[in-house]
Amino acid sequence: MRAVVFDSRLHFTPDATLRNPRGNEILVDVLQAGICETDLQLCQGYMGFQGILGHEFVGIARTGQFAGQRVVGEINCPCHNCDTCRRGLISHCPHRTVVGILNHDGAFADTVLIPESGLHAVPDSISTETAVFVEPLAAACRIPQQIAMDGQRVTVLGDGRLGNLCAQVLRHHGCHVHVIGKHPTKLNLLRELGINCSLLADLSPDRSSDIVVDCTGSPTGLTTALQLVRPCGTIVLKTTVAATQTLHMAPFVIDEITLLGSRCGPFTDALQLLANGAITVAPLLSASYPLEDAEIAFTHAARKDTLKVLLNIR
Repeated sequence: MRAVVFDSRLHFTPDATLRNPRGNEILVDVLQAGICETDLQLCQGYMGFQGILGHEFVGIARTGQFAGQRVVGEINCPCHNCDTCRRGLISHCPHRTVVGILNHDGAFADTVLIPESGLHAVPDSISTETAVFVEPLAAACRIPQQIAMDGQRVTVLGDGRLGNLCAQVLRHHGCHVHVIGKHPTKLNLLRELGINCSLLADLSPDRSSDIVVDCTGSPTGLTTALQLVRPCGTIVLKTTVAATQTLHMAPFVIDEITLLGSRCGPFTDALQLLANGAITVAPLLSASYPLEDAEIAFTHAARKDTLKVLLNIR
């Protein structure tokens, strides 16, 4: 099958091997897939991953309860048998594989293998291009699962794909949201949605935010967050960075700041938000490329003026 492989370098291959399904895995024929910041970081050495990349996708299930239907797939593939899974923390299963990230070939290919328990049907009201955003939108939906949101003063650092989605989700949950970014064009997309924004270059440290969400994908994001969060406030890390980070930790103790990691979230919530039109994703689409042009697509996705680049597979 055709696939985009990273094995110390990124390249397209027309003859990748698809392994046999295990357990309750379903063959899903991929329609479209999105390149995200994690994919770019994997190509910089994050996680030491080698194999087929890609975890944001929409496809057609070949078999199982969703046979013939469009589906999206959760990226964590847990064992469902360990103590962690029995406690309901399946996305933290120590034995899990992670699609396109950890010991599991991803969706930048003709076909991907996903456990049936991780599949969700896509309603007819949601277009395929829109449904590609379910996985990153679910990640944004994880934040209100972790911390009370209503009425909170929230600063989102980063005007890229995830920052935009986090800002929309938190505004939907009743927060007073302000986004800080580097790119006027990206910030204007948020302003058109009625979300307050400002340029990082114009930032004056103002420690008045109850919550700061770091979506920068930069080693400096946490340092900036510390300049904005109030004492006894919370910094939410949504960013994964390949580079080593060094930070003076005393402010966390002195100001009793909570540092909260936040990763994967509820697909059902994301699908409902998209079906209801509560979240706008169309302006985030920057370009799409055929699978064979993946190297060009990755170069485009890494540009500072880019939001979401898709790979068209069928």
